[in-house]
Amino acid sequence: MTGPTSAGPTPAAPTSAAPTSADPTTPDPGLERWRLILGSAAERCTGPLGAEGSARDAALDWLYGRDQDLLERGRRRGGAASPRSEGGSGPSQLTAMDWLDDIHRLFPKETIERLERDAVEQYEIQEIVTDPEVLSRVEPNQALLRAVLRTKHLMNPQVLAMARQIVEKVVRQLTERMRPEFRRALTGARSRRPSRLPLARDFDFRGTVRANLGHYQPEQRRVLIERPHFHSRTRRHLEQWQLVLVVDQSGSMVGSVIHSAVTAACLWGLPGLKTHLIAFDTSVVDLTSEVSDPVELLMRVQLGGGTDIARAVDYAAGLVENPRRCIVAVVSDFYEGGDAYRLVRTVRGLVQQGTTVLGLAALDEEANPAYDRDLAGRLAEAGAHVGAMTPGRLAEFVAEKVSR
Repeated sequence: MTGPTSAGPTPAAPTSAAPTSADPTTPDPGLERWRLILGSAAERCTGPLGAEGSARDAALDWLYGRDQDLLERGRRRGGAASPRSEGGSGPSQLTAMDWLDDIHRLFPKETIERLERDAVEQYEIQEIVTDPEVLSRVEPNQALLRAVLRTKHLMNPQVLAMARQIVEKVVRQLTERMRPEFRRALTGARSRRPSRLPLARDFDFRGTVRANLGHYQPEQRRVLIERPHFHSRTRRHLEQWQLVLVVDQSGSMVGSVIHSAVTAACLWGLPGLKTHLIAFDTSVVDLTSEVSDPVELLMRVQLGGGTDIARAVDYAAGLVENPRRCIVAVVSDFYEGGDAYRLVRTVRGLVQQGTTVLGLAALDEEANPAYDRDLAGRLAEAGAHVGAMTPGRLAEFVAEKVSR
């Protein structure tokens, strides 16, 4: 819950125990928390902050005090008691390094991650990702990775080397989480042969019931299972399929670029699937040779610029070897800066020759759709499957196609 003047996350409750004495100078932890949530306007009801509460308030004010909506209303989060709220109405001259020291001392891990994410994404405090001393203190996460990819062109070689370490750590975390899901989707189809390996996903319900009918108890209307049965799986030996990922690398698509790179790396080398990765803005770059190393791939991506989807899809069409065993997945917001008519015409041609064309409006964990619905509708009319899809759902879709 936040009040009308709150600009940041709900601060965590203080870790100190509630006072046991009736000392009126000792702040009540519950009232302090409400004061931090509601801002200085609530102080006449909650009472003033203590020393630690004031330090927390100052740290929150350094970040959220620059909120434009509050400034336009002449309001600030912090109160007069804040040690860094004197001398003006904007955020203080406290350095990002000092601020990071403060929040790591004053807040729990979950709150720190939210504060760091807001600093790099909402307020674009670039020194967090361009100052080596500051960068060394920030916990690697996806928000920091997005900020690194947006600002790596500003970095000197020393900072760029540190940024690469952040990219490596976050990509490794994403890969470790996503790869098992992809492999489960593409490992093979069930066969009729029984298996001695007891895996829940291979449980043979009908076979188990049929084999244990002799243990049916009519009074209790249940079957006692003495020995469950499981299916075995066969490794797919199918004709080669192609997956061509065509990814918009404009600035607004940075989350999709990250997950597309990791998705391509997870699918790379799986039996029966040949994966390509194409990045585009107004030009087209074939990154397939870098797919096995998503870190190097992301460090090569140049975010920003215009958008020419038609040119990229034309390039992808030239890669198709067997149209009926090819999936072309275009990851974009579909705000076309090139020739929309040419794009629709190319997509229609791909569909007519038997290629499966996907138009993915998002390829991150949330798959929150934000795209040009008019152009997406025209692509759907041309035969493309258009919608929002997470990497896991893409793997399932590919598995369904490959298994036919």
